[in-house]
Amino acid sequence: MTRNSMRLMMAAGAASVVLVGLGVAQTAAPIARYEMRAGTTSGLMGGMAGMKGGGMGAAMSMAFGGGNRNAPQHELWLDLGSSRTPAGGPPKADHFMPAGAKLGLSVPLKTPVKVPSGPEEPAEKRDFKRPKGRILIFWGCGEHAPAGQPVVIDFAKIAAGQMPPGLWSSNVPMERRVSYASSKTYGAWPNDESKVAIRTDSSLIGAHKVAGNYSPDMNFTLTKDFMGALRTSTFAQPSGATLLRWNPLPDATGYHASLIGGKMDKGSEMTDMVWWSSSLTREFGGGLSDWLSPATVAKLVASKTVLAPATTTCMVPAEVKAAAPQFQMVTLYAYGPEESFVYPPRPANPKTPWKPEWTADIRHRSMTGFLLGMPGMDEAASSNGRNQGQQSQQEQQCQSKPKKRGLGGLGGLIGGALGGAVNSAGGNGDGC
Repeated sequence: MTRNSMRLMMAAGAASVVLVGLGVAQTAAPIARYEMRAGTTSGLMGGMAGMKGGGMGAAMSMAFGGGNRNAPQHELWLDLGSSRTPAGGPPKADHFMPAGAKLGLSVPLKTPVKVPSGPEEPAEKRDFKRPKGRILIFWGCGEHAPAGQPVVIDFAKIAAGQMPPGLWSSNVPMERRVSYASSKTYGAWPNDESKVAIRTDSSLIGAHKVAGNYSPDMNFTLTKDFMGALRTSTFAQPSGATLLRWNPLPDATGYHASLIGGKMDKGSEMTDMVWWSSSLTREFGGGLSDWLSPATVAKLVASKTVLAPATTTCMVPAEVKAAAPQFQMVTLYAYGPEESFVYPPRPANPKTPWKPEWTADIRHRSMTGFLLGMPGMDEAASSNGRNQGQQSQQEQQCQSKPKKRGLGGLGGLIGGALGGAVNSAGGNGDGC
C-alpha cells in the first residue's frame, strides 16, 4: 500500500464521529453490567489486525487473533461496569473462559488509572494547518448517482468556522452502556496485564464466569460463536460502476458497505475526499461501524439504512469511482446475533418488584476491507474468469428490475443544511 493510501486511510478514520448511547431505561438499574463484542475480520482488515508490535500494536494483538496476516482473524473486547466500589483493596475482576477460548483459565479485567491532563496549549502556539480540498458525499447502491449527489463540503469553510448544522447523523447511535464514564468502577480487556491473545481458532461456546471485588458473580453459557469471514469480489461495469459481491453469512442480520476515496494533485496533496455509503437514507456514522443489536438492525433494514440479510450485492455508482480515481477503500460490515442474560430473571408478573443484580450482552459482527477493483486480500485465488457466469447473471438480474425512487435526505449526514436538494437515493435497496 502506498504512503498516499495510508494517509487517506488515516484521514478516513479521523472523519468518523462516535456518538455513545447510554442504553434504554430498566425497571431498576443493575449493580453490574457486562458487554462482550466478538468479531471476525478479513481482507485488508484481517491483515492489519494480525500485525504485531510494541505499544498500541501489542495491545491490539490481544484483542485480535494472530497467525497469517492475510487470513481471517478474531477480535474480542470485554467491558465490566459496576455501581459498587471495590471491597478489600484495589479493583480486581476476571473473566473465566471455556477451554475452547484458548485464553487460559481467565483474563484480567483491568481498571484504568485516570491520569490528570496538563494545561492545554494555547491555540496560537499550535502547529495548525488549514485543511484544503473538499469532501464529496454519495450514498445508495446503484449504477449511477441520482440528481442531488454528491453533496459537497469545502474543508476551508469548515476550518473557518462555517460548520453546517446537523453535519453528523445521530440516527444510528452506538449501543454501548458500559464505559469508564458511566460506571463507579470499571474494568476492561485487552490490557497490559494480560499476556494472552484471542486466536483464530478460539471459540466462545460454553460456560463463562465473571467475578470481581466490585460486582456480583456472573454465570452464563454462550451458544453463539464467532461469525464466519466475509469474502468479496468486484466486477467493473461498462458504465464505470463497480458491482460488489460477497458471500452470505447464515447468522447475519444485515449488511452495510462504505467507501473512502480521494483524488490528489501532482504534489500529492489531497484535493478531494470521497465518502460513499450503501445506505438509502444517507446515513454514514454512529453505530454503523460498531456492533448493533438485531432489534436495531431490523429497524435499519426496514428504513433501508442497512441492506437486508438476504442481500449479497451492491453496485457502487460510477460517479464515486470517477470522483476518487486514485484510491477507493471499501469496508463491509455484517451485523450478527446477540445473546443477553439477566439475573435474577424478570418475573412473569409485571407487578412483581424486580431489581436485577447484573446483565450481560454479547454481540457479534463480521467485517472486511479491500481496495475497490481488487479481490479481498484473502481472495487472491478468485479470478474474473471463474466468476464470469455469475457476473453475467447478476447484470441481467439487475437490469431487469425496475428502478424505485428512494427516500433520499432523511436523517442525512450533511442534510439540508447545505441547501442541496436531494430528490432520490437511487437503487432498489437490494444491491442493484
